[in-house]
Amino acid sequence: MKQYQNLSQLKKPASQKGVVILEALIALLIFSMGILALVGLQAAMVKNTSDNKYRADASFLAQERIGRMWANPNNLGSFSCTDAAAACADVSNILPNGSRTVTVEARGLVTINIAWRLPGSDAHSFTTSTYIGAL
Repeated sequence: MKQYQNLSQLKKPASQKGVVILEALIALLIFSMGILALVGLQAAMVKNTSDNKYRADASFLAQERIGRMWANPNNLGSFSCTDAAAACADVSNILPNGSRTVTVEARGLVTINIAWRLPGSDAHSFTTSTYIGAL
């Protein structure tokens, strides 16, 4: 076995140079990918939250109109409207590009359709039907 007089005679293997910096760069890459995934998840959560808020608003508007109709069931025909009518104009103040259609059919069947469209998004709608008055 060969003995060395001092440590300066020991030679370090050349293949180990730069390994620490390579490990640091790989760790930084993995960390950056994790942060980007969290940012994407946050963006999806914000979009879904706003979609759910508009759906809840549409449901509220439909139920509010049905409540008014239940309060005055003898005059159901006056509640019919299309999106151009003044009675339906209040929807666009709450929902972006919103419109409400109320149809009253025979035997008191009422159908309310509320539609809205976010800028740069698909159209959404909420429809509900109920019977009002004596059957």
